[in-house]
Amino acid sequence: MPLSSSSLALLSAGVIGRLVYADSLASIDHVVLFMQENRAFDHYFGTMAGVRGFSDPNVQVNPGGKSVWYQKLNKTMTKKADYLLPFYLNELGGHWINATQCMDAGSNGYEENHMAYNNGLNDHWALNNTPWSWGYYKKQDLPVQFALAEGFTVGDMYQESVIASTNPNRVTWVSGSINVPGSPQTEEEGGVYIDNNEVPGCELPGVNCYPLSWTTTPEIYQNAGVTWQLYQDIDNFDDNPLAWFQQYQTAKNDTVLHKRGMSYVGLDAFYEQAANGTLPMISYIIGPTELSEHPPYSPHDGAWLQQQVFNAVTKGKNWNSTALIVSYDETGGWGDHVTPYHAPSGTEGEWMEDPYGLFGYTFSGPGYRLPFYIISPWTRGGNVFTEKSDHNSQILFVEKWLAAKGYDNAVTHQMPPWRRQHMSDLVAAFDFSRPDTSLPSIPTAKAPHKDKSGVWDGSSHCEAQYAVQRPPVPYGNQTQKDSLFSEKGFKSVRGYLTEGRYLTFESSGFALTNFGSKAMHVNATKATADHAAMAQRWVIHETATDSRLYRFSSAVDGRYIGANLALVNETTAMVHNITYLGGGKGYSLQDSTGTYINVGSAGNVTMSSSEQSFSIYSVT
Repeated sequence: MPLSSSSLALLSAGVIGRLVYADSLASIDHVVLFMQENRAFDHYFGTMAGVRGFSDPNVQVNPGGKSVWYQKLNKTMTKKADYLLPFYLNELGGHWINATQCMDAGSNGYEENHMAYNNGLNDHWALNNTPWSWGYYKKQDLPVQFALAEGFTVGDMYQESVIASTNPNRVTWVSGSINVPGSPQTEEEGGVYIDNNEVPGCELPGVNCYPLSWTTTPEIYQNAGVTWQLYQDIDNFDDNPLAWFQQYQTAKNDTVLHKRGMSYVGLDAFYEQAANGTLPMISYIIGPTELSEHPPYSPHDGAWLQQQVFNAVTKGKNWNSTALIVSYDETGGWGDHVTPYHAPSGTEGEWMEDPYGLFGYTFSGPGYRLPFYIISPWTRGGNVFTEKSDHNSQILFVEKWLAAKGYDNAVTHQMPPWRRQHMSDLVAAFDFSRPDTSLPSIPTAKAPHKDKSGVWDGSSHCEAQYAVQRPPVPYGNQTQKDSLFSEKGFKSVRGYLTEGRYLTFESSGFALTNFGSKAMHVNATKATADHAAMAQRWVIHETATDSRLYRFSSAVDGRYIGANLALVNETTAMVHNITYLGGGKGYSLQDSTGTYINVGSAGNVTMSSSEQSFSIYSVT
């Protein structure tokens, strides 16, 4: 059903004006930012219950009718198949369960990522990276990471900031930019930083110019009177992005920049300060090489480090006022099925001419999705945060939090405008109305292996035991049903909605329901504890990128919700604004006439001028 300009204005006003953030953000006293290395969302969490993973009902279908699940192959790779589906790395069991812990997939570089992207078709992971890029783990392979993410709030639309390697993404994490033309920085301040160059000078004119010198966010926090510290051991895998900025390189040992950003205070200092309640307001954690999860360094060893950080925070004196944000810098050559959401062509600070002459005029990011979860008393309990986010989102969150604490001068001016306008500030991931300091059960991670001198050597130990770490690729031996495995379950949704999930809409103890082919209108039936009834599942379809206006279709027969709750075909579907109310209040469902879907105490479904709150669950 076409929308009039007045209807669009009405719905858009609801989207923009009704989002309510709780005003108790100031309850947080400490934010811990912990970034690991080189894993993609599907590769880690594609099988997770209740997220946008292998059950995605909105999966992109390319010309020719094949979805992005089907990655192209050629005859030099195999004569058994033309396509490769996602595959479980440990399908063969046996020694592969341990061997794949120290395997790698492919390249995390700018060129390989853009080639896999293939002008938006996202179907060249096997051809232009490696077939193993399309491999994934399951819950039993990542028990600690799953337990942490599912015990709190996992984000399933968190993207790398740059469709490239480690350094550009970590630079964004601490500054908000890589100086794409049109960014707030000058050319003399370094960049455009799209690779891991740490050699003084420029790789090409205006490309990967090093060192960088624009203002980082820790400098802004320092000037605002906010305490901060970067915690790292001497072995930091060269992952401290502040070390790539000239002002830190030249800072004298007795200066604040050196003491807080460059010194090797050690992770033990973080554990001790968390325990006794003396952490600064903002902590950055940089792990050692073997515990970074960067292939071939194993997820199991990284899980041990994550557990140390988790235990330090949650058993410390200030757990009830601390937020721990766990992220990964980039995908590490592992693939993801969600084609990156990015700025429109021509956006300043986002698009550029490819300096290598390979891809023409192209976007710098955001890139592919990454594992991401927030651990705090306000994110407890198995939720999925669905807002579009990237590393800039952590900066935006800190800004909002510090403003709530009274620090109005802690805002960076280094971030390109499009990121500030379109990336989530993460606040909606928190429900400040229901703090919960209880802890989920987390499996005990095995301590990483050490050599005779006491140095971690998990990867070399693994490689010595298993000469081949990459399992056979199952060419020609796949079905979509077997390949696209998802755990059965659900998660409560937080934040504005995005596509990619089966959803239930529940209010007054009932869930919106389609009884099937004989039903003419939307009904309601009793909601269940597992939210599993197929008749209660719906799929949302955004009318246009960033409209945040949706049409609803039923998982039962594909029919849409039309005027007056009739079940209709797509051409006469009504457009709805699904407004996140925040503060534990759920969502309202408003159509383009300005009326709201309501469910009465007896399960009767009506349209009303009165807003009603719905809980939404993502179900697999």
